[in-house]
Amino acid sequence: MLSTVVQHPSSYRDPSGFIFEKNETTFRQVNISYKEHFDHFIESGFYKNLCDKRLLIPHEQINQNFTGDNNYYTTLKPEKISFVSYSYEWSFDMLKDAALLTLQLMKEALDHGMILKDATPYNIQWHQGKLLFIDTLSFEIYEEVPWIAYRQFCETFLGPLLIMNYAKTPLPQLQLAWPDGIPLAVIKSLLPIRINLSFHTYLHIHLHAEISAKKQGSGNQSQKFSKQKLLNLISSLEMLVGTLKLPDHKSTWSGYYEEATQRDGYLELKKNIINRWIGKLQPEIKTAADIGANEGEFSTLLAEKNIQTLSADFDPYCINRLYAFIKSNDTKNIQPLILDISKPSPAIGVNNEERNSFIKRANADMVLALALIHHLVIGKNIPFLSVAEFFHSISKFLIIEFVPLHDEKVRFMLEQKNTTPNNYDIDNFETCFEQYFTIEKKELIGGSDRTLYLMKRD
Repeated sequence: MLSTVVQHPSSYRDPSGFIFEKNETTFRQVNISYKEHFDHFIESGFYKNLCDKRLLIPHEQINQNFTGDNNYYTTLKPEKISFVSYSYEWSFDMLKDAALLTLQLMKEALDHGMILKDATPYNIQWHQGKLLFIDTLSFEIYEEVPWIAYRQFCETFLGPLLIMNYAKTPLPQLQLAWPDGIPLAVIKSLLPIRINLSFHTYLHIHLHAEISAKKQGSGNQSQKFSKQKLLNLISSLEMLVGTLKLPDHKSTWSGYYEEATQRDGYLELKKNIINRWIGKLQPEIKTAADIGANEGEFSTLLAEKNIQTLSADFDPYCINRLYAFIKSNDTKNIQPLILDISKPSPAIGVNNEERNSFIKRANADMVLALALIHHLVIGKNIPFLSVAEFFHSISKFLIIEFVPLHDEKVRFMLEQKNTTPNNYDIDNFETCFEQYFTIEKKELIGGSDRTLYLMKRD
């Protein structure tokens, strides 16, 4: 039986090559037009240098034309990435570090006689505990011309970071609103007046926007741009990005589990039950998604069992702190993600196929949904049945915690809403979830009146 070669829907822009799948394995074809650049990339030692520094996804080179394409030069088999995320799901410091990685790659490239032709967050992914560049074909042999990706860098990295820095609030949705980058003119309009801006901000945004506007419609002829000027430009961008930050704001759910530790052993009892259940499921559980993870208390528990864990929460401050924890502890099994499951990331791009929805990307062996159900059903008015359907779509096993109406946290929520939801009780919860799952185990968390369930997808 012949296997089918399927080109990735987002891999159509670059004439140098494309991504495709064959037998559920991802490959990258390098086209003959990129031969000179690719050979220099390998023979100069640049590829080895980047892999040794863990800056670029490593690949295996396979001299086989799987696609039958006449443009074929060689085939690459990149190391597998467990979960693809996008910049509108990243915290502020993740985007900042991705920007600094891009600038570091520019300097590394120049040291090897090459340059980056693309500067987009889509070329960066989370892999084995850190951000890595994944687009091998973005490097070209250096020529003394202006950096072609300078504007793209300012619109996809620098602009969003500046807006969040001056607004003093995380706004990851900006990149979802402008997935190809916020136009310079829009960035300029959203920043303070010039008198409050640094010289570097004025240079890379305001002046850049004015010059770009004047050039529209005119012949854009390449001008000579020395290597030293380019290095000065990169240094200026690095200096500016390095100064940008968000205040460490304590949001409503910050330190949630610190408060939970004060509740009559509740947290430890919950950990003990989950540890016991997971112990019986392993080695069946290799991947997990901790939905509503807060700052990753239970994600860490999973990671310590060598389970690759997606740690997702709608609170960008919590995810930013989790990211800082992962960096400082060199944790490799947790991927932080900003996600509001009442409106998970949609599919976008050409034919809604370039960037998959979260639901299509998520495929975990197990999901944790702890102290979450009341936020969805009471806080967001989402029916039990819809929540069950969501979890059914992304995982085989589900560990979920039911929080009753008389719980202190639920009573607080109800006071804010001045309404009591219909059918919010444990019997209706079980009835709805049993339409999608089989309840394998059920255990009361001593002293809390909260109940943990282990369910298996039907």
